[in-house]
Amino acid sequence: MYCLETKQLTHQFSEKQPVLHNINLQVDKGAIYGFLGPNGAGKTTTLRLVLGLLKKQKGEILFFGKSFEKHRIEILKTVGSLIENPSVYGHLTAIENLRILQTIYQCEKSRMDEVLQLVGLSHVGNKKTSQFSLGMKQRLGIAIALLHNPSLLILDEPTNGLDPNGILEMRELLKSLNQQFGVTIIISSHLLSEIEKLVTHIAVINKGNLLFQGTLNALMNKQHQSSQIIIEASDNAQALRIIHSNKLTAHIDDEKIVMPFVSKPQLADINKQLVQSGLEVYEIHSTKNNLETVFMDLINS
Repeated sequence: MYCLETKQLTHQFSEKQPVLHNINLQVDKGAIYGFLGPNGAGKTTTLRLVLGLLKKQKGEILFFGKSFEKHRIEILKTVGSLIENPSVYGHLTAIENLRILQTIYQCEKSRMDEVLQLVGLSHVGNKKTSQFSLGMKQRLGIAIALLHNPSLLILDEPTNGLDPNGILEMRELLKSLNQQFGVTIIISSHLLSEIEKLVTHIAVINKGNLLFQGTLNALMNKQHQSSQIIIEASDNAQALRIIHSNKLTAHIDDEKIVMPFVSKPQLADINKQLVQSGLEVYEIHSTKNNLETVFMDLINS
């Protein structure tokens, strides 16, 4: 049973503008699930649909194995969310904003101080939110999402407006919520370097189509063959001829040889051939695919 599952989720804003095509998300309990895609790919539309902020047109949405349509109120009591910009009252303080939701959720009053502490806003609890920076409002939005101790947290671009230190703190906060409190997290973000350091699972969407879904390791391993080998020798032209004699493609770029990824035994054999030919080998290394490279390969393929 998945924490969140969608089946054949399809949506369009007009007959000529389909934005989602049969999206089948499967979010494991306990995962930090990165939902990635370029602007306009359908990420926010998907998240709005699963939260009931858009009316579902086609498909099925399940939380913890239960239909969202049939168990909406029960499900939403277990879900916290922050979609796009946090909704707060500017004329109220942070604690007053939280008190409104605390009354609705009927949770303990002590929880307000706890969530402010969690997101690093305990020192500005009595400050009006109209005086908050965008980053501070973003933190308060997450505090509101956490107020009722949700078991699933859905965040759309939660690092918006945060400085580098704030992004680092946000990453550690989300890891802590996941590892210490068992909160399952779905997070969309355009900061791929941060996503790579945080998530356990990945889904990639582009033009309304789900291109990949699985663990981060599975995605990186799937794309491993697109890595390259970089070689620099005392005579690159001769080294290139030796590589070509092994029926491998390669070319010289910026005074170094660039060739496709090969196995370690193959690479060791090529190195041996270069040395036996009297060449000095100054450098051999493989380029490491990062998430950004893999992501671009996926959406451009």
